[in-house]
Amino acid sequence: MKSVKLIAEIGVNHNGNISIAKKLIKNAAIAGADYAKFQIFKAGNLSTKNSKKANYQNKNIGKNVSQYEMLKKYEINKSFIKECYKFCKINKIKFLASCFDIESLKFYSTIDDYCIKIPSGEITNLNLIKYAADKFKKIIISTGMSNLSEINSAVKTILKSKNKSRQDITILQCTSDYPALLSESNIRCLNLFKKKFKTNIGYSDHTLGSTASILAVSLGAKIIEKHFTINKHMKGPDHKASMNLNELKIFNKKIKSVESILGDGIKRASSNERKNINYVRKSLYAKKQIKKGEKFSEENVIAKRPLNGIPANKFITVIGRRAKKNFKIDEKIQL
Repeated sequence: MKSVKLIAEIGVNHNGNISIAKKLIKNAAIAGADYAKFQIFKAGNLSTKNSKKANYQNKNIGKNVSQYEMLKKYEINKSFIKECYKFCKINKIKFLASCFDIESLKFYSTIDDYCIKIPSGEITNLNLIKYAADKFKKIIISTGMSNLSEINSAVKTILKSKNKSRQDITILQCTSDYPALLSESNIRCLNLFKKKFKTNIGYSDHTLGSTASILAVSLGAKIIEKHFTINKHMKGPDHKASMNLNELKIFNKKIKSVESILGDGIKRASSNERKNINYVRKSLYAKKQIKKGEKFSEENVIAKRPLNGIPANKFITVIGRRAKKNFKIDEKIQL
């Protein structure tokens, strides 16, 4: 993975409508995202019928609907998923999914067994993670709400699977709140992940704006995930914390420019800097009239712009030598 990849997290922002899902896929491709990601689950496998919703879900869709009822509304069937997968291919954007239960995971693996995202809420679901490691080549893990020990257990579970290496894993720093506060982003965890786990790293960004993701890329994040919608005012748990098309376009350009801004860490003059060297560096010139045979000294030699003769760093080697000709003021020194 040489450059940062952007996952446009459609999640459940399709609101169970295939037309909205297709528009989101198309817009994600227009914005330049590398992946359009969906959430695949069976509501009955994910939640009990009396499970309460998270605070942000209550804020965004009200308290009079249970978590199970909410999930049931956004549950997508096999034909919906297959149609979205095909539509991604048509629009030249990769399909990606988070799976929240083993039944959904097994189905997704029949469509595409290259990469799967383990959502933050499933990081302690080691049985699900084991199935994911056995079925998929690449595993992306979000770490919202987790601690280092829990992440370590997930990574160990993946590495127990046949032919899995640390380079098959990407660990995403994540704050599981919508929207998340910038002050709770804890981007420095990426340094910890690199040192501790020696995997690829990334950031699932639930904050508003691009600041946190830009900082994440500067610390080596190779995957950035951002929630995406066609309308922030639509009813649903994630729309308000999501970007629209224009915002995602700008966001994508920003995060993908970070690596070029960071450069390769080798200190040298850039191609444009080299054009300026002769104008801003100095050569040695006569500070006053110098007669033939006279010794060059600090009193009669000076370093001045432009650089078109003996460079300033040769000053000491020139001092004490004798002039072979007469020099006028500001005439470049020649030996």
